[in-house]
Amino acid sequence: MAQTVDTHGSTKKILIVASNPAISAQTGWPIGFWWGELTHPYWEFTEAGYDVTIASPDGGAITGDGFSDPEDESGYSAHDLISLGFKKSPIHAGLLDSTVAIADVNVAEFDGVLLVGGQGPMYTFMGNGDLYDLVRDFYEAGKATAVICHATCILLEATKTDGSLIVDGKTWTGFANSEEDYADGFVGQAIQPFRIEDRAKALDNTNFIVDSMFKPFAVRDGNLITGQQQYAGAAAAKLVIEALGV
Repeated sequence: MAQTVDTHGSTKKILIVASNPAISAQTGWPIGFWWGELTHPYWEFTEAGYDVTIASPDGGAITGDGFSDPEDESGYSAHDLISLGFKKSPIHAGLLDSTVAIADVNVAEFDGVLLVGGQGPMYTFMGNGDLYDLVRDFYEAGKATAVICHATCILLEATKTDGSLIVDGKTWTGFANSEEDYADGFVGQAIQPFRIEDRAKALDNTNFIVDSMFKPFAVRDGNLITGQQQYAGAAAAKLVIEALGV
């Protein structure tokens, strides 16, 4: 399986988890991961000399959301040159053809994890007990645990071994209602089955915050790192690097 690129011989190893392909029950669209939320953190990690492995809940080939594709006819992400470069590199694009299944991940082999958002996670991450367990294991081992954009849906339910939520007593962020409003308006319909901000703010003993719409914004509270949306991928990755001491 060719999922890992050894960049500079670093001992730091990061697991990036992205959604498997799915179909949205809300829109009927094929959905998956958001390109920039995978490629921008990947760039930051490999530039820092880290080894990166790409995984998904079920393993195998993964695909990006159409609107996140810099070559999509909508032009929504035409500005994303990092994702375009990743797509055009046979070595890098090939990493998405054979991702590791999370059941085959040994948490002890990694220094941190980053979960990629997109439209897919609201279906493929939410309610996925195996993924919740993986995130719990990284978090409770004191490893850098980063979650971006719609992947933060899992933090509404994922718990520690004592039964309390991972976000209990934590300050964190995720996709904002203002951004959902914009996205829904852009396509002319509601895209998501629910809104993360609404559910997060209904939780007790947690502090969910958002910044301006579609601005890079990431939060570190201990070893939990969260990013608001697709423009927070690099910012979240930098906080992971900071947490690992470079």
